[in-house]
Amino acid sequence: MTDPYRIAEAPDATPRRPGGRLRPLLWLALFLSAAANAVLTSTLDSPWVGSGFGLVALLCAAALIVHHRRHR
Repeated sequence: MTDPYRIAEAPDATPRRPGGRLRPLLWLALFLSAAANAVLTSTLDSPWVGSGFGLVALLCAAALIVHHRRHR
């Protein structure tokens, strides 16, 4: 039912989700870096390579938390 006294336009039926492509990419990077961390830490003698992927995994997790908090 239309309201003849309404001045503003009606909002769209489907609101646009902000960051729609960012979240799946962050999840993919998180899983790949966590898997690389686990594999490289157990197979290589150098702990630096695995630690680098662990740092990437932590950064992806932090970015996912920030994205969730901003867009909830």
